[in-house]
Amino acid sequence: MDKTVVEIDRVNLTYHEPHAETMALTNLSLRVRSGEFVGVVGPSGCGKTSMLSLLAGLIRPSSGTVRIQGCEPGQTPKPVGYMLQRDHLLDWRNIEGNVMLGLEVQRKKTPGAAARAGELLDTYGLGEFKRHYPRQLSGGMRQKVALIRTLALEPDILLLDEPFSALDYQTRLKIADEVYAIIKQEGKTAILVTHDIAEAISMSDRVLVFTARPGTIKGEYPIAFNGSASPLGRRNLPGFKDYFDVIWKEMDTNEQ
Repeated sequence: MDKTVVEIDRVNLTYHEPHAETMALTNLSLRVRSGEFVGVVGPSGCGKTSMLSLLAGLIRPSSGTVRIQGCEPGQTPKPVGYMLQRDHLLDWRNIEGNVMLGLEVQRKKTPGAAARAGELLDTYGLGEFKRHYPRQLSGGMRQKVALIRTLALEPDILLLDEPFSALDYQTRLKIADEVYAIIKQEGKTAILVTHDIAEAISMSDRVLVFTARPGTIKGEYPIAFNGSASPLGRRNLPGFKDYFDVIWKEMDTNEQ
């Protein structure tokens, strides 16, 4: 994991509105290595989602630079995958049709790409639901479909914006385990934005703590557990509470 694939260098971001300006990010710098899973936590409104929007190429920084695999966002050889809080599945399309949607929109639905998408559904336990419709699936299964729809585009980097927040607690733990396993199995780089400190610790190689708005990185915590436990397994390992306590304390000093 030596190759840097995400670079944010001294970025400032200001939103300009008719009657005011809001500084969302200030002097933000960040590096993410290939294959790394980075968690980002911080108070509401601190610019975490704005950072993901910059990486996805949806907005541009007011100053500073953003590079994905050495390119400007939107100019990368492969697309950057973006998984949102809601699955945004289309009710009138079956599961297979929903997974193919991104390929169709980007005009990449070749026979090979379609076959790969079908293989992903089969590999990760959704093959028998290809002809089902979203309303027939649980919330957790729908989020897995959303992830597979994203993976069908063959991104190297995934941006995860509170992807489990709409799920009940038990489902959230289970689907976090499954999504983590899929991301690691597929060898992707991931950046997870979440309000849940325990979730960040359980899934990440490194957790970043943002300040209150305008956001920048206040603390950085490498996460290391013995063995290769799943996110759910990590929660029961010695040291988990210590990580939680120190990050909680860092977060608590953000309160204004």
